[in-house]
Amino acid sequence: MSVLKKLAGQTVVYGLSSILGRLLNYLLVPLHTYFFIPKEYGEVGVMYGYVSFLMVFLMFGMETTFFRFVNKSSDKEKTFNQAFSIVLLVNGLFLTTVLLFAQSIANFINFPNHKDYVIWFAFILVFDAISSLFLAKLRHKEEAKKFAIIQLTSIGVNILANLIFLFFFLEGNKDFGIGYIFVANLLASIAKPVMLYKEIGSFKFVWDKVVAKAMFIFSFPLLISGFAGIINETLDRILLDKILTKSHNVEYARAQVGIYNANYKLSILITLFIQAFRYAAEPFFFAQGNKKDKNKIYAQVMTYFVIVVSTMFLVISLNLGIFKYFINSNYHEGLKVVPVLLMANVFLGIYFNQSIWYKLSDNTQYGAYIAIAGAILTIGLNYLLIPEIGYEGSAWTTLAVYFFMCVLSFYWGQKHYPIKYNLRKVLLYLSSVIVCFFIGVFLTFENVWITFMLHSIVILLYLSIVYIIEKPHIEAFLKTIRKKA
Repeated sequence: MSVLKKLAGQTVVYGLSSILGRLLNYLLVPLHTYFFIPKEYGEVGVMYGYVSFLMVFLMFGMETTFFRFVNKSSDKEKTFNQAFSIVLLVNGLFLTTVLLFAQSIANFINFPNHKDYVIWFAFILVFDAISSLFLAKLRHKEEAKKFAIIQLTSIGVNILANLIFLFFFLEGNKDFGIGYIFVANLLASIAKPVMLYKEIGSFKFVWDKVVAKAMFIFSFPLLISGFAGIINETLDRILLDKILTKSHNVEYARAQVGIYNANYKLSILITLFIQAFRYAAEPFFFAQGNKKDKNKIYAQVMTYFVIVVSTMFLVISLNLGIFKYFINSNYHEGLKVVPVLLMANVFLGIYFNQSIWYKLSDNTQYGAYIAIAGAILTIGLNYLLIPEIGYEGSAWTTLAVYFFMCVLSFYWGQKHYPIKYNLRKVLLYLSSVIVCFFIGVFLTFENVWITFMLHSIVILLYLSIVYIIEKPHIEAFLKTIRKKA
């Protein structure tokens, strides 16, 4: 329990920078949906969709690679410098290429009049990639507070810049439009390396052929799996744009992307928790790798994780009447996809927990296999469903893909690095929360307050089920707290 408490504590601290920070960023959603019509907000979604792919490439899987190698290295500083030297070379090549071919890239992504967007995002990506590995180093050294301060400051810069640009500059320069969102992002990305100047100043370029080759071998499957993972996460917006442009027109397509993108933000609340958990869990999982009771710890973490994310699913999905006010009413027609996307993110979190098996066993190629299989399914289902049901097809595709990846990862994991998860509990909690969700849907009425009260009772019903099952563990935990008090 002491080990789990440490993980929980670090998750809370990292949560201040990721959950709290992203929640603050989340408050920009109503701002953006107020100032920009669905077509314009759709352009934002399409642009960030393309950018997500490049970020994976520019990091080259070096965060996880660094955590893996630094725990086996006697010279930790040299290990970090070697990892960052790889990232530096990749980013230098990328930036040079983009600056030379910016207009061609703008034409390819259907933003022919905005070569400036391409250049801004090239610098955003490079600044973020450079900062990410130094932030990973802080995570390894367990300097969670400094990590949180840097992340929150960057987010604060982004929010402040958005507020200033949209309230004081947009009215006088409508043509610049969504460009203000991108410039605010650029300023926020610059803030990170500025605050990391001491760490960056201590870097020394290193190229050990043996270590570099080993890092490439370990990280390349992670790069492939990360790239395929981004296909699963963001390609739907790009495909919506491409497919609906052909069947209708670009204005209609971008408006549909805007509606989908805004409602996707409502489902991202679970993703925020997953991100905070990942920051703490990845180094934590590796640190447990040599302990005798590691599998028991991994199994307990999985069970408690499922409890948390399934509760979040129920609270958000049964209170969409409240959460919908985070976005402008022009986007409310897409609320029907939110529960689907929330459940998809539940399975994404479960998959992340499972993924530790191929990282600890140095079988990262399986991560690539799973992600590639998911990517193929993503592309196929989107092409099949988007022409029929539009962005609803993208939502159902996301759920199907993450569920499929969970099943495939579990199957291979039990063969190559078996961890005895408490499947009975996990399946019970997942099935219970789905049943409670449909009970809540059935108990939905026109009167908002009656609906809220009935839905609250349904949520309490689910929590009661959890309490009854976990009662021995809860009482043991409370007993420990009382003794310390």
